[in-house]
Amino acid sequence: MNDMVKLEKVVKVYGHGATEVQALRGVDLALEAGEFTVVMGPSGSGKTTLLNIIGSLDRPTRGRVLIDGEDTTRLSASSLSRLRLTRIGFVFQAYNLIPVLTAYENAEYVLMLQGRRPDERREKIMGLLRTVGLEGMENRFPRELSGGQQQRVAIARAIASEPELVLADEPTANLDSGTAASLLDLMAQLNEEKGATFLFSTHDPQVMRRARRTIVLHDGEIAADRHGPAGDE
Repeated sequence: MNDMVKLEKVVKVYGHGATEVQALRGVDLALEAGEFTVVMGPSGSGKTTLLNIIGSLDRPTRGRVLIDGEDTTRLSASSLSRLRLTRIGFVFQAYNLIPVLTAYENAEYVLMLQGRRPDERREKIMGLLRTVGLEGMENRFPRELSGGQQQRVAIARAIASEPELVLADEPTANLDSGTAASLLDLMAQLNEEKGATFLFSTHDPQVMRRARRTIVLHDGEIAADRHGPAGDE
């Protein structure tokens, strides 16, 4: 199989001088297409930074990041925007919903930017909102939704276009166990049927049990990398 994601000696430094923080310290990592992988580690270990750099939301201080063989560190801002729009889905820990758009409009947003037909968008998004348990709430704004409901909208938005790569930062943090299980089933289906590559940052045992590979970060370095769910040897 081909590497969907490859990091070569990636370093990320924030600040400078006395305030310098090394969030990532020479990370080498390869994810094959179709992997369903969890990255775990204590707060401050670099999990969110890792996802942001893979998703080209942030640039490494040093090193290379390749998506399907393309070196994203050499791409222009407009090319990076196109890459994120067409190939990557994000689930942010802070949801990142657009406050002036309804649940439906937020979930539809990526499909609209991609130029999909209105009828195609509606069929897809209404089906997704039903699946994530938000039927009847499509016209509510983010301020009218609970944290868990906002998270479900964010997940629907991330997978609506069936992207090749999904990066999910604590995707189940605000969900009850039943809702989390149904959404993980949905993502597993996308992984199995469409071959989408998933990388989760999580502390949730339910997500960890689903993983086919577990990466442990500690102080910006990979401390362990094993196949199978967290805890399996």
